[in-house]
Amino acid sequence: MSQPSRERLVELRREFHRKPEPAWREFWTTARVVEELESMDVDDILVGPEVLAEGERIAVPDDEELERWYRQAEEAGANPETLEKLRGGYTGAAATLERGDGPTVALRVDIDGLPREESTDDEHRPAREGFRSEHEGTMHACGHDAHATIGLGVLEAVADSDFEGTLKVLFQPAEETIGGGKPMAESGLLDDVDYLLAVHIGLDHPTGEVVAGVGGFLAVHQFRADFSGESAHAGARPGSGRNAVQAMAAAVQNLYAIPRHGDGATRVNAGKVGGGTATNVVPEQAHVEGEVRGETTELMEYMRERARSVLDGAATMHGCEVDVTPEGEAPGAESDPVVVDVVETIAGRTGGVDSVVRNDDLGGSEDATVLMNRVQERGGRAAYVGVGTDHPGGHHTATFDVDEDSLAVGVDVLSETVRALARDRP
Repeated sequence: MSQPSRERLVELRREFHRKPEPAWREFWTTARVVEELESMDVDDILVGPEVLAEGERIAVPDDEELERWYRQAEEAGANPETLEKLRGGYTGAAATLERGDGPTVALRVDIDGLPREESTDDEHRPAREGFRSEHEGTMHACGHDAHATIGLGVLEAVADSDFEGTLKVLFQPAEETIGGGKPMAESGLLDDVDYLLAVHIGLDHPTGEVVAGVGGFLAVHQFRADFSGESAHAGARPGSGRNAVQAMAAAVQNLYAIPRHGDGATRVNAGKVGGGTATNVVPEQAHVEGEVRGETTELMEYMRERARSVLDGAATMHGCEVDVTPEGEAPGAESDPVVVDVVETIAGRTGGVDSVVRNDDLGGSEDATVLMNRVQERGGRAAYVGVGTDHPGGHHTATFDVDEDSLAVGVDVLSETVRALARDRP
């Protein structure tokens, strides 16, 4: 089995890094992935609506925003035929490699960027070496540029091997908004999968370290609550209004007052709030965007129900109405030990790997759990693999970067794991 060269992997990763696109706007990224897939010996390529269940996308930007990113991808040279299939924010792709009667193995990688500015400091390598984001206000600050590269590298390596079975590589959009996993899982793509691997680079593990099975995912529910009241003159007729900001403020305070649960860890955060128009107007509109999490799916659901009661109660208390819109949700998940065994064995004999950690907790949330649950509920097995990388800034920071030596490590470990799963059928 021949692996893609380090130079090729670095070139691809830097190309993706230059053009990050947020959730449901990954037009150029998807088109570039498809261009690479079309150059490989794969049997099937599905794009956009073909990999997303109808009616399952959430938090999709408005038409004007989607059109702006679509035109930007068009101007950057994305294939017009591919772009046309992605209209309306139906981003993402999947490739299938069929090589005989063995089991079906899938690899999921995410492809979206984050809405944050990237550092211009010369200490930041992408800025210093000329591959900093060209899309101001958007950045690959969590390694999804590396994930897309690893997905392509694994597909290329397995295609050039003695693999017997079926390999599916899923290039998932909208992970950062916890929005792309469910529509991809509900599309049916995973219903014949025997083994699913998902991968994340970094996670505070150094270059050369591999985590065979990440667990400890916090189940998460994200929401937006829009409060509606009635405006009035704040000086002349203060009692005539219904203050939406007052309702929102009461909601925020009481969200943090939700009792903790004795069965495990829970979280709540009001991450973004706003409202009102002027200092002398009783505000008629306000909003809060927030999230709740739980150590298990059941604990998240406890927090979700309590949060909804708080939002409704705050609105009622101040004579307002509230409209609560879900903006993302993902359950908890655990990696299956039989798959972790294989990853641990393969990583232990892979060049460039200095240490192998069998299990570690993520301590956050990830919608790969939706895909993992889908496979496991149908009798398949799944594991979430961590590929360490030295990153000078933490995930989601302006100075996040990856050690590009980690790209080849990820490709080697995952492609060999795919072959071993198909051959040994644990």
